[in-house]
Amino acid sequence: MEPATVLSISIGAVVIAITGFSIYTAFGPPSTELSDPFEDHED
Repeated sequence: MEPATVLSISIGAVVIAITGFSIYTAFGPPSTELSDPFEDHED
């Protein structure tokens, strides 16, 4: 394969991995540890 193809696939895989990890952190089991700053400072 050409180096440009390998680089494109690698960058795409990294972007997909970061997106998946972010969604897992936001909506998965680790989300129970997150706090809502708007609820903390409610008037």
